[in-house]
Amino acid sequence: MNMDTLPFPVDELRSRDGARVLLSRHGAQVCSWRDAAGVERLYCSPLAQAGPGQAIRGGVPVIFPQFAGEGSLPKHGFARTQDWQLLASTVLADGSAQAHYRLSDSPATRAIWPQRFDAQLGIRFKGGELQLSLSIDNLGGTPFQFSCALHTYLRVQDLSGLRLSGLQHLAYRDSADGLRQRWQQEAELAIVGEVDRLYYATPRELILRDGATHLSLLQEGFNDSVVWNPGAGKAAALPDMPPDDWQKMLCVEAAQVGQPVQLAPGARWQGSQTLRVLR
Repeated sequence: MNMDTLPFPVDELRSRDGARVLLSRHGAQVCSWRDAAGVERLYCSPLAQAGPGQAIRGGVPVIFPQFAGEGSLPKHGFARTQDWQLLASTVLADGSAQAHYRLSDSPATRAIWPQRFDAQLGIRFKGGELQLSLSIDNLGGTPFQFSCALHTYLRVQDLSGLRLSGLQHLAYRDSADGLRQRWQQEAELAIVGEVDRLYYATPRELILRDGATHLSLLQEGFNDSVVWNPGAGKAAALPDMPPDDWQKMLCVEAAQVGQPVQLAPGARWQGSQTLRVLR
């Protein structure tokens, strides 16, 4: 996709060293991140659309307050299909660019999830690093429960050759194989066909090796990680993604799913994911 001609409005942010991020207020969604070297690091489908009740295919969708179909809400909740408010954007003294977006409860959200909340997404980047920070505040008088994720679509050059390390000896739920519970024995995960795994209690850092590129994925506050690629069969059935584009992306998501958050009145939960180009 030509990110300069996205079929929906975006906010453009630039750091002092030339790194650029494009964000849609629909979902507070990062759709493009070009590092200071001009390399696009995220995948966004050329068929992506944005509109009422519609999620943008690619970038970094915000999943809240429900993961997947694990509840009575629409798949992956409603945050990715709502319009967020841009609170501020600026270039800081160190040259990094940052922005903050907010989504609060409304009659539309309370009609399907009767909770008072304030969600904020912070974005900060420069050079070869992008950090996304999500916070959830309980503004009501009773506790509520939620699950969430940053559904990061990474652009890859060689899906068949890439390897993801940091997951060895971890338990995971395999949604591509009947939700079976398994253990990963391999030191590095290779992507063969459809992959849809929820890893529990993942380490703070994973490393993605894609040819000569090594990308660090750091997370704080999120206890789990999701690794997803639809494979050829499921990609062909997606109306907003070209059939062959499954070979150009891999989702590695910071997630809180295995143990949903129980948030007391007046309390705040926070989590972040940082993408850092190592070489």
